[in-house]
This record gives sequence, structure tokens and C-alpha cells, in this order.
Amino acid sequence: MPAGLYRALLTVAGAMVAIVLAVAISSVAISAAGASPQAAFAALFNFGETERAVVNGITQMINRAVPLFIAGLAVAVGFRMNLFNIGVEGQYRIAAICAAYVGTLFTAPAPIQILVIIVVAAAVGGLYALIPALMKVGRGVNEVISTIMLNYIAINLAAFLVRGPFTGTRAEGQLTTSTPTLPESAWFPNLNVLFEMLGLPAPRGGGLWGFLVVAILLGVGVWVLLERTRFGFEVKASGLNASAALASGVNPKKMVISAMVLSGAIAGLIGLPEILGDKHNFGSNFTPGLGFLGIAVALLGRNRPAGIAVAALLFGFLDRAQGPLQFANVPPSVIAIMQGVIVLLVVVANEITSRMALRREERRAAQQLGRNTPVEVAA
Repeated sequence: MPAGLYRALLTVAGAMVAIVLAVAISSVAISAAGASPQAAFAALFNFGETERAVVNGITQMINRAVPLFIAGLAVAVGFRMNLFNIGVEGQYRIAAICAAYVGTLFTAPAPIQILVIIVVAAAVGGLYALIPALMKVGRGVNEVISTIMLNYIAINLAAFLVRGPFTGTRAEGQLTTSTPTLPESAWFPNLNVLFEMLGLPAPRGGGLWGFLVVAILLGVGVWVLLERTRFGFEVKASGLNASAALASGVNPKKMVISAMVLSGAIAGLIGLPEILGDKHNFGSNFTPGLGFLGIAVALLGRNRPAGIAVAALLFGFLDRAQGPLQFANVPPSVIAIMQGVIVLLVVVANEITSRMALRREERRAAQQLGRNTPVEVAA
């Protein structure tokens, strides 16, 4: 059997075993919570009784998956360089509030307005990620420690800005504060037409976020950059062995800065689907935790855009089920347990299958070497 096919079959088999074990462990957690596992898993796949309810459920799942996919891409770029960019959470928060505020300072045709907001978000995220990169290459500061500390700074700085210099007019009786509302030229068009083309009703609310198209293009771009360009090769080479990369003409310090800035620039886009497609501002109730979830999504997707997309959809599917699970008397915390169990088991399964594939290749190489070695005949 070809090595590539063997590795692919091992990966699929490992993922299936991990999912079966995750279902079993989740069933124990659901039973411990006093609910029925059968009712819980039935609620997971309950998208509603009407066409509109089904469309709303699918839209909610995809909308949740879009920022998670971008977060997973941001983390994966760092992982390819063996850099643990734990600061994605802070990078997207500070980038989101800066982009949301800058977008209210001018009015331009929609393509220009949206493009400027995207560029500002990417620039702020990249510049904020540059800080731990410079600390690492200049002073040897571990990026895990520096990015965690910078998360706290960014989160609290965003909270200060939204309640201070960047705050907009608050309606009487409104408990939350937010930046001024973006002009309509900055509202990203939705993709409700896709449902209408299939003869289905349009989803309620903001509909299917049009930023999905940007996320897909971003995923393709990251794949091409990391898998089909010299930059991607140098990133992986520097991450695997910095000394060998330096001997071959690659500057590891330069690659650390490049990879971290690229990771931060992608992280800066995480909050834009919600800002441009739904709320049209950055508020004190802005969705938190997307950066930390991006770590799990990247691990589950094995740092590859296609796998990250599947992992993001899985997380979106589970998050969407929180409402139906509550009707089945299942605590929402069970969703977090299921997500953690799935990620843990899939990561363990990936490690086991990778080692099995490596041992098989080593045995084949040894056998091939044995056949090609001439046998010495005694005189």
C-alpha cells in the first residue's frame, strides 16, 4: 500500500475512534448531569421543524464557524513555525475596536470603506503581534509568556477605549457601551441569496455573513503561502531546525518576526465578520474567547486550512446546539466538555497514527536498504 494512502487511512481511522470515544465519554458526562444521553444527541441534530428554523440553525452554525476558522488560521501560522501565539485573543480584540472606530471617521463607497476597515484590522493585529516577536528575537523572551501578558493589556485597553475615547452615543436605558455605528457603506452584504436560490426562506437577523467569502479566500491564500511558496518552506524549515535553516541561508529571526506578524494580521480579522455583518460596532458585549478557541480549532484541524475548516464547522455545530440542549434539560456546560474531549482525543489519535506511519516508513526503508546492500562472500 502506498505510504500516502496508508497515512490517510490511519488518520481517518484515528479520527473515527476518537469520535466514538468522545461520544462515550460525553454520554457519561450527560448522565452525570442527570439528563438522557439519547435525548441530548437527538437535540444535537435537531435543527427545527420548519424550513425557516432549519435555515436559521444552519446560518447560526456557519456564522459561528467563520471567526473560528480565521482564528484557527492565525494560530496555525504560528504553529508551523513552532511559535505558540497565545495572544490571538488580545490581537483580535484590539484590532476589532480600532477598525470599528476608524470605520466611523469617514464615509466612502462600500468597497473602499470595507477594504480600509479590513486593512486597519490586519495592520493593528500584526503590529500588536510584532511586540512579542521583537521580544523573542531581541531578548529571548518566551512568546507564550509575553503573548499571555499582552492579552490582558489588550483586553483591558479595549474595555477602556469602548467606555472612553471610542465610545458612541448611548441610548437611554442602554446598559452596554459601544463605538459609534458604522455607516451603511461599511456593512458587508450578506449571502442570503444562496438560500433564496434554493427556494428556502431567508434567515432572520443579519443573515448569513458575507465575510464567509473573505474567510474562504483567506484560507486558500494561507494554504498557497505555506505549502507552495519559498516563504512557507522557510517557515517550516526554521521551525523544525533553526540552526540548519541558518546554515542554508535562512534567517530564523527574520522568519520568527514574519510568522508572528502574519499570524497577528490574520488574527486582526477575527472580529470583522460580527462587526461588518451583524452589530456594525464594537461593544462591551463583543464576543470573547474566539482567540482561545482558535487554538483548539487549529489543533483539531492539524494546522491545515481544510482541516481547520472542518474543525470550525464542528465547533459551530456544537455551539448551535446549546439552545436545543437546554430544552432537553442538558446543561450548556456539556457542550464545553464535548469540545474539550473531542480536541484532546483527536490530538492523541493524530499523534499515535503519526508514530505508526513513521515506524512503517522506517521499516520499509530498512528493508529496502537491506536488499540493496551487497552480500560479502568469504574467500
